[in-house]
Amino acid sequence: MRLTEFQELMHTEFGAARADALLADHVIPTLGRTGRAAIDGGVDPREVWRALCADFDVPRARW
Repeated sequence: MRLTEFQELMHTEFGAARADALLADHVIPTLGRTGRAAIDGGVDPREVWRALCADFDVPRARW
């Protein structure tokens, strides 16, 4: 997944301000770091997206 697609999904699902805050502040238990740190460390944005969806009970149809 491209980073631009990831950002669009995040902003659509959570709203721009909340999405940016979640990415910077929420430590994803399955990744052991924030979404931003995971992406910066080379984790595929799709994996980060799915982990955030699971953490915040986003319906699977939107994953």
